[in-house]
Amino acid sequence: MVAQSSVFQNFWLPNATTWFYFSLLLAVALFFKFSRLFSVRNWDVITIFLLVPGILLIEDAQPSAAQKRQATANLIADVSNSVVAAPVTGLTGVGALARAGELVPKSSLKWGYLWLLCGSGYFLVRCLFDLALVQRPALQPNLNFGGLAWLAGALFICLTAVAFRPEDGRPIQVAPNHQLQAPKESESDKVGREPAALEISQRSLAGWARRTTAVVCHLIVVIGLVLFAKIHFQDPLAGMAAATFYLMLPYTGHYVSYLLHVWPMALIVWALVVYRRPVLAGMLLGLAAGTIYFPVLLFPVWLSFYRSRGAGRFAAAFLGTAGLALAITGLILLLSDDLGRSIAEAINSSDWQPWRVPSAEGIWQGIHWAYRIPVFIIFFALVTVTAFWPAPKNLGHVIALSAAVLIGVQFWYADKGGQYVLWYLPLLLLLVFRPNLSDRRPLPIVTETDWVRRLGARLSRVGSWLLKSPEPLAPVR
Repeated sequence: MVAQSSVFQNFWLPNATTWFYFSLLLAVALFFKFSRLFSVRNWDVITIFLLVPGILLIEDAQPSAAQKRQATANLIADVSNSVVAAPVTGLTGVGALARAGELVPKSSLKWGYLWLLCGSGYFLVRCLFDLALVQRPALQPNLNFGGLAWLAGALFICLTAVAFRPEDGRPIQVAPNHQLQAPKESESDKVGREPAALEISQRSLAGWARRTTAVVCHLIVVIGLVLFAKIHFQDPLAGMAAATFYLMLPYTGHYVSYLLHVWPMALIVWALVVYRRPVLAGMLLGLAAGTIYFPVLLFPVWLSFYRSRGAGRFAAAFLGTAGLALAITGLILLLSDDLGRSIAEAINSSDWQPWRVPSAEGIWQGIHWAYRIPVFIIFFALVTVTAFWPAPKNLGHVIALSAAVLIGVQFWYADKGGQYVLWYLPLLLLLVFRPNLSDRRPLPIVTETDWVRRLGARLSRVGSWLLKSPEPLAPVR
């Protein structure tokens, strides 16, 4: 019975390479239209995996925690062996230096970031090209709504397991020819790793909260994609296809526990869901901009989208919510005595300042800082142009230009630029599955039924009553 239970419970989550190959095969089976081989949909289904090889190269160049511990143990063993063999061979320290090289990042790190930027360049061109696409034939996925919903639920459960799995508890194993052995393993280490429940329980509360919030944000993105397509595409099947594709892609599995990657998009997707209400959309985008800075770059696109149809209230809601979020963040940092340090770190950070020497890992590390300034100028010109072109904008333009702006950030952002795929991935999926949205624009403001105007009129009457001077008292005789 013990052997049988170990067979049925010996389940291991796939690594990044396996996830890549199997998700690509499954995506072709679900979304590829074999009756229209040269359609744009088929091309998008294939090319959306374009960044995965770059991420795999970067992951291969960065040894895991277990590999670092393994290399450290081998390094200690080589030092011991070389000291013993020095009188005979005269090769003291050679093996140690060779083992020390295991901890040095490989040259594939640069190639990985270069691949990411080239792939991001293609996505940027694809988003700009989408502005010219008028004919959008309705291509349904190869599975019905119920089947996609079941697959999406199963994938979400798997991603939750990925988010909360132990880091890497594999024991150190020194090669047999080494005289110095690693410390003896405990009984729990002999089976390969500590029990998952025990290892998870030893994590800090902050780590639990961060991973839980990240998983919840992914769920919010999935629900938002389905509702967006149901409300604005009148096609819930397209929304479920986008949500299933989102959960299936290796990017989501690779960064499933990274809150910084998914938090802003959870708010942006729901801003699209409620785009007909400028105040709600402005509040959601303002909250995203007040917590993570880069969504502020979407403000010109959305403001021109609401031109003459609620632009003022959108701007007020955006600026008010962003300011409130910054004030609350500053208060929290002030109470924890971290406000001064956080402000100093933000001011001195070279990640978002192209005129500073980059120090974080990325494509710009080791490259002169002056080459990053022209890239930033071109990006700033793109953001400026989005405020005026095209005019007037429809919902399809907003999706494409928002994705283009967020992709453009990857080119000049110094810290791991190109890896923040989840910042724009849901928008790319909406481009893949969306129909023609030329008639989707904000609703015009009707004075008689506008709640903001009615509320303003009521507040004005209350203010007039409060400020009105009282009638003079009659003289007493």
